[in-house]
Amino acid sequence: MSNLSLKGKVALVTGGSRGLGAATAEALADQGADVAISYVASAEKAEAVVAKLKAKGVRALAIQSDQADMTAAKSLVDKVVAHFGKLDILVNNAAIAVQGKAVDDPELDTVNLDRQWQINVMGTVATTRAAAPVLSDGGRIIFIGSLLGNRVPFAGAADYAGSKAALIGYAKGVARDLGGRNITANVVQPGVMPTDMSASVLGDDVPEPLLDLHPIRRIATLAEVSATVCFLAGPNGGYMTGGVVDVAGGLGI
Repeated sequence: MSNLSLKGKVALVTGGSRGLGAATAEALADQGADVAISYVASAEKAEAVVAKLKAKGVRALAIQSDQADMTAAKSLVDKVVAHFGKLDILVNNAAIAVQGKAVDDPELDTVNLDRQWQINVMGTVATTRAAAPVLSDGGRIIFIGSLLGNRVPFAGAADYAGSKAALIGYAKGVARDLGGRNITANVVQPGVMPTDMSASVLGDDVPEPLLDLHPIRRIATLAEVSATVCFLAGPNGGYMTGGVVDVAGGLGI
């Protein structure tokens, strides 16, 4: 049941046309927030998400923006502020996953691995920098990391894990920089989720050996992860900053 604890707030969810981004956008709207989402190419999917958000009685907007292009970040944030009048919550969700080969593999796909760093780290940094000056005092920044940011229980994920680990240090620095304005910055670290990105790496079924690494022997639901994001975005999350919250069923403990 909705408690509308975010009514009057404006949120931007990057990569919000599908997967966890779309689920998070809907969860924020369920709590009353007006929501902008960014997308790269899936205009039809993005507009479908916007229609769902508007059906919940909130304002919503989809903005095409490629996070691989660091110069696009300011335009994205400016469009959000121009449309809604302000920005209170930034969810840095947009990312890609390139995994599967060890770093000593002679056929390592370095081009796409470098693009992964560009999107997952530099693009996130650019969006955060663009948002920081205009974010409302008392605002929230939530980075979607990965459990692989501090535990790597299988091979072939070095660059992806490194890109997500970088977010932890960056979020802590942002928390220090913006704490004087009561702006919080935290990292939510999911494990495996039912998303297109996970399927592109693992296939349609989660391998049994990977499930065996989970004390809670299943993958996360998108609702569980997005609920954690909403908590950090909401009024009860105001004294948590520089934190890292795992939503991963104990994977790797």
